[in-house]
Amino acid sequence: AASPWLYVYPKGFRDLLLYLKEKYRNPIVYITENGVDEANNKSLPLEEALKDDARIEYHHMHLDALLSTIRDGANVKGYFAWSLLDNFEWASGYTVRFGLHFVDYNHGRKRYPKRSAGWFKRFLKR
Repeated sequence: AASPWLYVYPKGFRDLLLYLKEKYRNPIVYITENGVDEANNKSLPLEEALKDDARIEYHHMHLDALLSTIRDGANVKGYFAWSLLDNFEWASGYTVRFGLHFVDYNHGRKRYPKRSAGWFKRFLKR
């Protein structure tokens, strides 16, 4: 992760959901925002900027943990990746990118799918 406050810890994700299950009698849970950022390296060519394999690994690990948690009875009904598009982050501005799609801030905000967008699409079709 590019942000110092963001920790990649799928076990903690699982542990938290199981804690909610036990402590609060298994409420319905929607994961409304889960993702990882990368630094906005303006010197990278577009083709390189679209290769976000670390983001794929992040979502893969967290979705594996989520599946295991659901199999253990957690009442999770939804998971939403943060974010579909690169955007302005309140604490970081445009210095980091969370999106499954690259936004070209210098050329009309044109959007390009990153590798993670294709991976996520294939994952959802399974």
